[in-house]
Amino acid sequence: MSGAVALCADDYAVSEGVSRGILEALRAGRLTATSALVGCPHWAEGARALNEGGFDADIGLHFNLTLGAPLGPMPVLAPAGVFPGVGGVIKASLLGRLSREEIFAEASRQIDRFEAALGRPPDFLDGHHHVHAFRGVREPLLDALTARGLAGRCWLRDPADRLRRILARGAQVKKALIVGLLASGFGAAARRAGFATNDGFSGFSDFAPSEDYARLFASCLCAPGERHLVMCHPGHVDAELKAHDPVTGARELELAFLLSERFAEMLAERGLALARLAAA
Repeated sequence: MSGAVALCADDYAVSEGVSRGILEALRAGRLTATSALVGCPHWAEGARALNEGGFDADIGLHFNLTLGAPLGPMPVLAPAGVFPGVGGVIKASLLGRLSREEIFAEASRQIDRFEAALGRPPDFLDGHHHVHAFRGVREPLLDALTARGLAGRCWLRDPADRLRRILARGAQVKKALIVGLLASGFGAAARRAGFATNDGFSGFSDFAPSEDYARLFASCLCAPGERHLVMCHPGHVDAELKAHDPVTGARELELAFLLSERFAEMLAERGLALARLAAA
């Protein structure tokens, strides 16, 4: 993948507006992947749009333990039937209070819902708030994927990166380091289980509506790895999004940049092209 980067839009199906924006970017050839929240009400409609689009892009599962409700009972993590949010999952992970059986069952349910809507397994898997890589989550998740025979058939996002690369980018260093610590060892575990991963990861943002996203994106392209992956969060803001997600206005800025000529120029200036990790 030398001279190329993969660009993934997270949160497909979190709302109609976000999905519509991601579909615009896919049609314009400005993305190589998107990952879907299959527990959201918009997923069935969004899956039809993906099937009909015939996009040259990887379509993945955005494994979720932090937004909304699980697809089945999780009395340890979600005793009231609602996920605890990312802080609650981090705390449970660090304290060793996650149930292996619960995570395995929920991972299986989310994979089932993905396959039922698209008629095929996911091309890759990542996680909402990167929970898929946390200790206590990664082990049963890898077990669930292996039990489905997906080793060697889908790639997994490693949200950690090397310190020198993070420092070279100089943007959102604290967030990148915290996620890297929480995800430490995930990439190696995934590869031992037979799953390919990205090498190099960027795209962290504070999601401020006033942020200069073009400048932030330029930093994401610095110090790329051999299989570099950049995450983004484009979309249109609607009432559904505002009701359950704090990331709103910044999504419009990201989408506008991805659809702009400046985006294409920035890649060309650096001698980079977009590429799918599944095909790399």
